[in-house]
Amino acid sequence: MTAIEVAGLTKSFGTVHAVRDLSFVVRRGAITGFLGPNGAGKTTTLRALLGLVAPTSGTATFAGRRYAEIQHPTHEIGVVLDTIRFHPGRRARDHLRVLALAADIRPSRVDEVLALVELTDAAHRRVGGFSLGMRQRLALAAALLGEPNLLVLDEPTNGLDPHGVAWLRGFMRSFVDVGGTVLVSSHQLAEIAQSVDDVVIVADGRSVLQSSITELGGPAELERTFLELTTAAPASQNGALR
Repeated sequence: MTAIEVAGLTKSFGTVHAVRDLSFVVRRGAITGFLGPNGAGKTTTLRALLGLVAPTSGTATFAGRRYAEIQHPTHEIGVVLDTIRFHPGRRARDHLRVLALAADIRPSRVDEVLALVELTDAAHRRVGGFSLGMRQRLALAAALLGEPNLLVLDEPTNGLDPHGVAWLRGFMRSFVDVGGTVLVSSHQLAEIAQSVDDVVIVADGRSVLQSSITELGGPAELERTFLELTTAAPASQNGALR
């Protein structure tokens, strides 16, 4: 079954084409890596999927519904974007309490998600003193508040040390093993190759491959295929767009 479908998605900002007629699907119960070099259109695609930008044409839907059509999206979809910001003076637990209150989520869930991301000991610390990796974990905790069955993660390994990357791999696998689905965007192949079941590779705003890791020949084959396909793609006109 399909959890996410992107069909003919195009997004232009004036004369700059960030995404060009992009189509792919994310199947339920799998980790799908959304891969591409910087400037390939990954973040723009995710923002269109989440209703943060309006597509120029095409659609991006969750099981046939646009994000805006989902009545309680935080209970179905957890989101971590690399543009998420935190108030530096707010304590980690208080940050999550505010989000839980706004989404009508039971207060006890705050301590549950802090434990899930291994931030219990830092719950009373101010976010301004957090490392980038700790902020990534706090963003993931926020995404998990509504007990969603689907996660959309944009560059979640940024700032994580090797222990943190290994932890994230294990977390994503355990999430899928109990019925969840993950779409994870990254340009870090070595950090993602061991994690995903399926891959979608984009370059210059276009899809150049959709495959399972098994069909591709395993994780060791991913880097070769990625470099071959993205090097062959036309030079990006996206500038700073991602």
